[in-house]
Amino acid sequence: MILLLTILFPIISGIIISIPEMENRKRHIFYVAALFITDILGAITILNGGSARLFAFTDKVSAYFTTDGIGRYFMIFVMLLYTVACFYSFEYMKMEERENVFFAFYFVCFGAMLAVCLAGNLVTLYLCFEMATLTSMPLVLHEMTKAAVSAALKYLFYSIGGALLGLLAVFFVTYFSADPGAFAQGGALDMAKIAGHEKLLLAMVFVGIVGFGTKAGLYPMHGWLPAAHPIAPAPASALLSGIIAKAGIIAIIRLVYFSVGADFIRGTWVQYTWMTLCMLTIFMGSMMAYKEKVTKKRLAYSTISQISYINLGLALLTPEGAVGGLLHVAAHATSKGCLFLAAGVFIYKLGKRNVSELRGIGKQLPITMWCFLIASLSLVGIPPMGGFVSKWYIALAAVGDGMGIYSILPPVILLISALLTAGYLLPVAIDAFFPGHEEEDSHTGKSKSADKHGKDAKATTVTESALMYVPMLILSAAALCVGIFGSQIADIMIKFF
Repeated sequence: MILLLTILFPIISGIIISIPEMENRKRHIFYVAALFITDILGAITILNGGSARLFAFTDKVSAYFTTDGIGRYFMIFVMLLYTVACFYSFEYMKMEERENVFFAFYFVCFGAMLAVCLAGNLVTLYLCFEMATLTSMPLVLHEMTKAAVSAALKYLFYSIGGALLGLLAVFFVTYFSADPGAFAQGGALDMAKIAGHEKLLLAMVFVGIVGFGTKAGLYPMHGWLPAAHPIAPAPASALLSGIIAKAGIIAIIRLVYFSVGADFIRGTWVQYTWMTLCMLTIFMGSMMAYKEKVTKKRLAYSTISQISYINLGLALLTPEGAVGGLLHVAAHATSKGCLFLAAGVFIYKLGKRNVSELRGIGKQLPITMWCFLIASLSLVGIPPMGGFVSKWYIALAAVGDGMGIYSILPPVILLISALLTAGYLLPVAIDAFFPGHEEEDSHTGKSKSADKHGKDAKATTVTESALMYVPMLILSAAALCVGIFGSQIADIMIKFF
């Protein structure tokens, strides 16, 4: 009962609160109450577990929800991101219209993502996966401009196209499963039924990886990310990048590790092609981010690269590699969520959308820029941040796997990507705090004409809102904690596989 309530409560409460006409401040109180009740229900579900079977699709497959280690782990970050982004949105959405519509879909999508985490079999997962897509699309569409409509449609078409590829894999894997009604650690294939159809099933598994990987920005299905992020409101971008895109990662984990089984794929063309696509995506995303001048679009390309770190760890098909990937789920969710919220502050407070406009803003937005710097250090992989620990585990898993050139390439690609990440993130923070004399003069209001007349103009005063910087402080602190406690987290997660 509590498990189902965890999924349904945010959906129902978000809609009910958003419909009546009321003052925004009063509505915010109801949203906070709904948010905390959802978090409490989620915490009870994580601690106590449980399962629920709703209705049957076939004799063997029903709509089934349950809790296991993987589901609990992802639920933690879903609740963290949605909670901090909600408070941030109370301030940020003052610059947007139709705030109640935004929050209605915000809470519905919250419930959908919790359902993805708690799905107990492939069919249920697919339905929840599609629901997460359909309910998150309006967050991209929110501004209702021509550009927003175009970006939302691109997101929708890519996501539905990928999901249909995933559905094809679901059909075949369900057919060849001994028990398709529930996930099983190590997979649940009926080897007698598979005999003679191995090549077909391998092809379908690869189709599923590419299809579900669309949501995670896997090449060549990554095009929606740089289109959607610059248009969506900043809190929506933080959710899309930080956790919604990882619905694709959840689906891949469930398909590969809990339905088919890693042993069935290990050493086949599927594994090597999957690893190749991951490494290509990492390199391509980092290069595109390095060249990009629009802040949120740069972060979108960075997401394409960083989520493929997770995919690469999973593609190693070892418990150690999978643990490294899951550690990067935590590192990326906290760091990239923080970076997109910071980008929203630049837009909301200063109207600045391009990287070149951020020189010298460290004096105006010191807390925001410190959070930006800490999150950037994590994504680069500087110890003791979370990004360092996750990449370390992935690199060690690759080197120790004995796959020839595929044991050497992943650490090399990770190192190149780390250098590119440093190149497109760290200069932003450095220039913000140390812009040089010319830029410093312009931001302190001291111009050449002022020097000539012996007069100094006053600097623009910007007040940082606690509703915006506290969520960033929480996420940047969480990124640090992932690094500090990474080995303890890894010891727990190794049991998942």
